[in-house]
Amino acid sequence: ITRRFVEPEIRVSTMIRSHDDPSKVVDSVRSIFPEWNPKGVPGQSDFPICRESVIIRGSADSLDNLLSILRESRVLDTALDAMSMEADDEGTVFRISRQSASIGKVSFVLGESPLGGTMEVSLSGSGIVLWLEQNTWHSGRDYVPREVGDELAMTASGDASEWFESTRREKN
Repeated sequence: ITRRFVEPEIRVSTMIRSHDDPSKVVDSVRSIFPEWNPKGVPGQSDFPICRESVIIRGSADSLDNLLSILRESRVLDTALDAMSMEADDEGTVFRISRQSASIGKVSFVLGESPLGGTMEVSLSGSGIVLWLEQNTWHSGRDYVPREVGDELAMTASGDASEWFESTRREKN
């Protein structure tokens, strides 16, 4: 029996640094979360720019666009691993590259912040681990089942675990 879960509460935040164009930062986030409506976006500034870095936050209504991009890119297993690294029973947090997002792609950030900055995505709600497993499901999991934290999950540094290596070890 497949259980359905209510979509989690989605919050997205990002830092606008003094050299960032606020409208381009917002556009980058909206390429992944089209309905994102942040609060506290600074206005455009003329050179020399004297504003401080500021974190802007807002909620998103859905992960549909994000999940669609992940499906089209065929990286659902990677997404499951990256989105669940900090998961517990009530939620998870993960980061996405803003530079990749600016061209409609999703690149998960596991270490230092890359050039172009990141957006932090926070999902909260009961049963988030099962929700992630269901929403990143694909037909390949009929042959190589996956779940959060299994032996096939990538490492915290992003190194992959190959399913055929695990299968080979089991046969020997």
